[in-house]
Amino acid sequence: MIESFPPGLVLIAGAALLPLARGRARDLLVLGLPVLTLILVWAIPDGAPLHAQFLGWELSPVRADALSRLFGTVFSLMAFAGGLYALRQASTLELTAALAYAGSAIGAVFAGDLVTLFVFWELMAIGSALVIWSAGTSTAYAAGMRYLGIHLLGGVVLMIGVIAYVHATGNPTFDELTHDGMGRWLILAGFLVNAGAPPLTAWLPDAYPEASPSGTVFLSAFTTKTAVYVLLRGFPGETVLVFVGLYMACYGIIYALLENDMRRILSYSIINQVGFMVTGIGIGTPLALNGAASHAFAHIIYKALLLMSAGSVFHQTGKRKCTDLGGLFQSMPITTICGTIGALAISAFPLTSGFVTKTMINSAAAEQHLTIAWFILVAATAGVFLHAGIKFPWFVFFQKDSGLRPPDPPRNMRYAMYIFAFLCIAIGLYPAPLYAILPFPVDYHAYTAFHVVTELQLLLFAGLAFFLMLPWMQRTLTITLDFDWFYRALGPRLAYAGTRAWDGTAAFLSRGTRKAGRGAFGWIQRHHGVHGVLARSWPTGSMVLWVGVLLAAYLVFYYV
Repeated sequence: MIESFPPGLVLIAGAALLPLARGRARDLLVLGLPVLTLILVWAIPDGAPLHAQFLGWELSPVRADALSRLFGTVFSLMAFAGGLYALRQASTLELTAALAYAGSAIGAVFAGDLVTLFVFWELMAIGSALVIWSAGTSTAYAAGMRYLGIHLLGGVVLMIGVIAYVHATGNPTFDELTHDGMGRWLILAGFLVNAGAPPLTAWLPDAYPEASPSGTVFLSAFTTKTAVYVLLRGFPGETVLVFVGLYMACYGIIYALLENDMRRILSYSIINQVGFMVTGIGIGTPLALNGAASHAFAHIIYKALLLMSAGSVFHQTGKRKCTDLGGLFQSMPITTICGTIGALAISAFPLTSGFVTKTMINSAAAEQHLTIAWFILVAATAGVFLHAGIKFPWFVFFQKDSGLRPPDPPRNMRYAMYIFAFLCIAIGLYPAPLYAILPFPVDYHAYTAFHVVTELQLLLFAGLAFFLMLPWMQRTLTITLDFDWFYRALGPRLAYAGTRAWDGTAAFLSRGTRKAGRGAFGWIQRHHGVHGVLARSWPTGSMVLWVGVLLAAYLVFYYV
């Protein structure tokens, strides 16, 4: 029975029990449920051990293979470390929503059919929106509403695509979607919304920074990486994803360099990193797909570590803008070290996890002679080092002294950072265990002279460029406009203008209708009213005369 139990339901059921728990029981649920889920992830054998009937279709609520087990593993690790980080600070609502959110993501990666996937997909949207709202601020509420609107739109598109695809093929199984048609493209569009692909990209940096420090950590892990999983599963080798991924890689860098808010910098960086993964999926070779999958695994860990360090700063100081921070290494050395390790990992610095995963995608592009794609990925790697590898730690922990002297965060937050800092270095030093659980056999060696020298040259020159251009890198209190301006600013203005135009038109039509109605009523009264023309008494002689005239006229016309 345990071998066919959906592992995500453990976290979802535990989330329902969490509001009833207190003290040590609450801590045990928050930390124990992810461990139990991880055990179930590895207890499920390959294949689909569970089947169900729905509307004449055979569904597979649980289906395990190397790819789903890889994502289930890192999601369980993230749920544990995120729960540990949030243990003393987060509200019960946030922890409940976060566990349900993580459980829905794990349910999605083990879904063997499109119907089950859609159910967990929508549960994930609701859980993540609750995580945002649990911050309890007006900005979090507004951002959460926009976030939920975008994801419900994506869910509707996905639902229509699933219906169309299953109707066309008669098969709801979720594997590579090869049947070309409207349903397939709608499913792809629904997946890309959650990946943060253009044009609906701005929801991520709009919503994630408005959550609590621990809420942002949870949000960074599940939505976009579940989208990477389903793209790996359903659309490997889809050429359009190469272009989408390259756009995302460049887009995230540009906006992150312009940002002043440290958590918005790291949120834009998520889009940039997912762009690498989407590009690898589009390339579609075993090396590229392994690179995308392993980079998603590593990214969840080092991005969570970066946001844990940023969240610790926010938790201790109440400030989130780079212009308000600086010099914190003096009183927050542990946060500084952990944040720096995360910054090196996201920059693919040798001996860190990012180096042994991201270089696989670059190598796959080179092997397929995708020269332009390779150059863009290399430039994007340098750009990552500029905004996340140097800019974030430099302006937050070093550079000018802001005069702030907050201590390092509470123990539970430090322990969570220790775990992920250790994993960033351990995977970088010894990637074999990660390579062993990838979906394809790995014949790749990261630590060749070419890879190490190329990466070091790239990063060192990027670092030199940063410090040479430091006067231009200084952030100011500005607002960067993104595509969300169209539905946050222009949309309401157009709606207001349209409402006013409609009100004016309706008033004009109403006045015209009333005027015409009064005229028609007056005409009727004049002719058919009590005193109207047609209601008068006519003399009999006049009637005889008119009958004679009409009869004569008829006879004339008849003979003519």
